[in-house]
Amino acid sequence: MSRLIEADVAIVGGGIVGGSAALFLARAGKKVVLLERDRCGSRASGVNYGGVRRQGRAPQQLPLAQRSHALWGQLPDLIGEDGEYVRSGHLKLARSPQDMAVLEAYAAQVADYGLGLQLLSAHELRQMFPMIGDKAVGGSLCPEDGHANPRLVSPAFSRAATAAGATIIEGAPVSEVEQTSSGFRLRSVAQDLTVTAPVLLNCAGAWSGALAARLGETLPISAAHPLMAVTEPLPAFLPVSIGVEGGGVYGRQVTRGNFIFGGGRGIPHPVSGNAPVPDFARPERGALVNLLQQAAELFPDLAGATIIRSWSGVEAYTPDHEPIIGPSSTIPGLFHACGFSGAGFQTGPAVGAVLADLVMSGQSVTPIAAFSADRFR
Repeated sequence: MSRLIEADVAIVGGGIVGGSAALFLARAGKKVVLLERDRCGSRASGVNYGGVRRQGRAPQQLPLAQRSHALWGQLPDLIGEDGEYVRSGHLKLARSPQDMAVLEAYAAQVADYGLGLQLLSAHELRQMFPMIGDKAVGGSLCPEDGHANPRLVSPAFSRAATAAGATIIEGAPVSEVEQTSSGFRLRSVAQDLTVTAPVLLNCAGAWSGALAARLGETLPISAAHPLMAVTEPLPAFLPVSIGVEGGGVYGRQVTRGNFIFGGGRGIPHPVSGNAPVPDFARPERGALVNLLQQAAELFPDLAGATIIRSWSGVEAYTPDHEPIIGPSSTIPGLFHACGFSGAGFQTGPAVGAVLADLVMSGQSVTPIAAFSADRFR
């Protein structure tokens, strides 16, 4: 039987951003309906690497990252579980003096943001982390950054939102969306469901551009496909989450001993077709071998390790790799939160809180002007 749900806020997309927005709005007393095309947390929010880092972010992102850092510290109270979140520290490695100079310049640039960065010479690096090979000439450590399990954390936000009173409907791709005199009307044929609301939050990830286009607004969203893998369990050798200045491999070792790492790109599937965004992506064997070789150069303990699983996904990117967050300048009641360009897992909870701010009061306590879609006009 066809259903009609009248809500205060409709949300499209059940990733960490949509789920956290639903949670904060429901706790504020709003009637929220969230539509997710698959399962909550199953797309970019669930297939990412799991890094929870502030280090390396552009300065304009750091107020958002700092707000999120505080929320991550309250994770069990927010979502009812710890999501394997640990503040292990995030170590960014330099492979050349030029890379080290970039890390030094960044530390000076963000000195007022409270990250507590520690610049390490080659000698200091090996004193603290003797497992690192001779490819690294120095590094930058952010002691309170860390990592978590995205497959646990991301869907838990939507479950917590449900417990707070939000209506979460999975398997509900949006077949139709239109602006009405009172707000928005969304139709999901798969669920034989219609949702009406005066406010719409576009948290649809790589599909956010397509959703905006159906309402007559252009967002420059493209898709990219992260490449990641995990090894067999290994003896403990890496106590911190790591990245590399200038790009390349990133990795973390979990309590069970598995080394989770990523870098490079997967292959979209299908490679061709009429769909503007591919539904899935798959790893490429040669790229995985190259990635593990890079990791073993940095950490000799990985030599001979066996990859037991690899995967890819579909992430949303913008031309300047900065997210789009905030109200539409052309459509009243529409808010966007998308285009996180591979770095949205850490900031996700704060973005949800910002969206709740905007809906409840019309403004955010966290500065977001730099993320307006208008910068592309």
